[in-house]
Amino acid sequence: MGSLPSRLSVVTLGARDIGALRSFYRSLGWSELPASDDSWSAFLLGGVLFALFPLPELAAEAAPGVPDPAGGWSGVTLACNVDSREEVDTAFAAAVAAGAVVVAEPTDRPWGGRSGYFADPEGNRWEVAWAGTARFDERGALIAFG
Repeated sequence: MGSLPSRLSVVTLGARDIGALRSFYRSLGWSELPASDDSWSAFLLGGVLFALFPLPELAAEAAPGVPDPAGGWSGVTLACNVDSREEVDTAFAAAVAAGAVVVAEPTDRPWGGRSGYFADPEGNRWEVAWAGTARFDERGALIAFG
């Protein structure tokens, strides 16, 4: 029997308004793939593809027959780890300037790092975090943690 490779290749958000989300993520300074449009959009982030796909179409593929989720928090958070404690505040401020909604201001955490939470225009939660044990390669991909 084969095995499932231990990797995360793509994270896809089901978008209620893909145009607004595309605009928000471009406002963060992220480069959208050239093939992106309002039927599918993607950003290559440190070795992981971050994709946006219309929610009804994603639901038809990934959850056929299940009602669309209500608005609000899904119980999932995405994270962008940065290189220093100070960079948490700078990156967080950039997200807010691009239109993010503040969920929890950056603060030093009991686990020894620093992080804050914001929501994108559709309520998807992002954490901007620094953990002293995180190590990244030249592309920004996480290569060690802990």
